[in-house]
Amino acid sequence: MIELSALEIAEITSGTLYGVPDPSAVRVHHADTDSRNMGADSLFIAKPGDTTDGHHFIDAARAAGATLVLAQRETQDPAGDPHPSVIVDDVVHAMGALAHAILQRVRAHSTTTVIGITGSAGKTTTKDLLKSLLEPEGPTVAPQGSYNGEVGVPLTIFTVELDTRFVVVEMGADAPGNIRDLAQMVRPDIGAVLMVGSAHAGKFGGADKIAAVKAELVEQIGPDGAIVLNRDDAQVAAMAPKAHAPITWFSEDTAGESAPAPATATDTAATRDSTEDADAAGQPDQVRAADLRLDASGHPSFVLRFTETGEDLPVVSGLTGAHHVSNILAAAACALRAGVRPQDIAARLNGLGPASRWRMERTERADGVTVINDAYNANPESMREALRTLAMLTRPGAGGPARRSVAVLGAMLELGDASIPKHTQLGETVVRLNIDKTLVVGELAYPLYRGAIAEGSWGSEVHWVATVEEAEAYLEQELTGGDIVLFKSSNSAGLRLLGDKIAAKEGAL
Repeated sequence: MIELSALEIAEITSGTLYGVPDPSAVRVHHADTDSRNMGADSLFIAKPGDTTDGHHFIDAARAAGATLVLAQRETQDPAGDPHPSVIVDDVVHAMGALAHAILQRVRAHSTTTVIGITGSAGKTTTKDLLKSLLEPEGPTVAPQGSYNGEVGVPLTIFTVELDTRFVVVEMGADAPGNIRDLAQMVRPDIGAVLMVGSAHAGKFGGADKIAAVKAELVEQIGPDGAIVLNRDDAQVAAMAPKAHAPITWFSEDTAGESAPAPATATDTAATRDSTEDADAAGQPDQVRAADLRLDASGHPSFVLRFTETGEDLPVVSGLTGAHHVSNILAAAACALRAGVRPQDIAARLNGLGPASRWRMERTERADGVTVINDAYNANPESMREALRTLAMLTRPGAGGPARRSVAVLGAMLELGDASIPKHTQLGETVVRLNIDKTLVVGELAYPLYRGAIAEGSWGSEVHWVATVEEAEAYLEQELTGGDIVLFKSSNSAGLRLLGDKIAAKEGAL
């Protein structure tokens, strides 16, 4: 973080100084909401939360080295002395103001490119890929994990230094206007929209409203910037008229024998019309994947085609699943617009695997069981693609003899009124993909079990348990050498932790 004085922080946040005799002399170069991350010359942000209040941890933060506090009320230490603080009406709003000011100063000091990424799925994977593509070009900052909201984005910006060359920002939303606010906070030079799915449909009231929120990023990029859009998603392609900046399109060529359909694209009239409209406007795909195949481990290989330079470059990804190709293309398109040479993009993508946990994370146990843990988050689209990958990895001819496919599936949250039908449809998908064994976990996921039964699952092909503990006991008895087991659910369902336990069972590598 660039160094700021208490006086500067008060001016930026319109805050009131409390317990700071010399505001110009108190300076900080680190800021965080976690008192455990404090050190010398740190700013502790006392953020009120749903379950706790950061104001209760001010003494701990001070003991760890914090020299200044950003708070919503005046507080004192056990001796009755005031904590040196900047008092604001809303700590979260103040964090955004600080982040905006920090980026303004960095941009005034050096050439810094800010890249914003949004989409219903794939943001973290795309962010991780893009960071790896940009780091050889210069100092690069990207979020930890999935920091993508009004708190996470400022925490990312607080790690920016004066010599930072690239800043990658994930942008998520819980309500209309969220992405617009984040874009106004960081002012991206490049904005990418990955896809529009069913995630948060319950909050937003349908896919069209989700698309409108994602399009807020497109609307905020100025004429001097660049926009990266997914041609294969009809709702993303339909955002083109809202753009004020030039568009870079990316898409997949799924004509290869082993290539499944893209994660969000279907051969619909809407998709074809959007493609034809873009072509008619003289905007062909600038970044494209051709000749897509999956190897025996589920790693996509394809030709990365840059139409502007006419270069066709081979790539073998270290990610698992064909659905990641769209994320790879998005990262490549962003890197291209950030000035990275096509040859360097392809070379850096080769073998590049996951950098964040629980995203198709693969573990080979010593007893021959393969665990794929993709349970960080889930929506109907990502569920289907993870199941398609499982089916492809276990079918005969996928690099060896057929293996038994086992799917451990939990609830998809925030689907609103669509929850029961979406879970039911996923149960039907499990049967149609011929998944050998499906374990459904939790009350909210029960319609998935019923959907599989209604579609024709019989005997012991599908099983339901109420708790994660029951699921663990069932799997200990059920899994045998050669199985490939997939864990997939929304984060709070807890299957990611169950996947970790099963992967680490005695005898695992």
